[in-house]
Amino acid sequence: MEEQSKYRVIVSERAAQMLVSHAAFLAQVSPEAAERLTVEFEKAADSLKTMPQRCPWLSGEYIPKHAYRFILFEKRYMMIFQIIDNTVYADYIVDCRQDYDWLFR
Repeated sequence: MEEQSKYRVIVSERAAQMLVSHAAFLAQVSPEAAERLTVEFEKAADSLKTMPQRCPWLSGEYIPKHAYRFILFEKRYMMIFQIIDNTVYADYIVDCRQDYDWLFR
């Protein structure tokens, strides 16, 4: 018997565009890596349909406490999301190798 999904996952336009940008950059070097990135993103997003609270809180000087969580995928990418009622809102996709201090301001 298949487990029922408890949460709905919504990927923001901004997060989708960030993912497309990362995949396009990767595709210049390796189309296979770009494909892997999108597949692993889909797996990570799908996994948030059940128990998104298992993911750690994102903390930073300018981030409201207990507002955002994150999940890592494809080794170095981070999906930043928040949970409101029974919906998971994916707001950002960042490459952890890049400077994303802008996110915390």
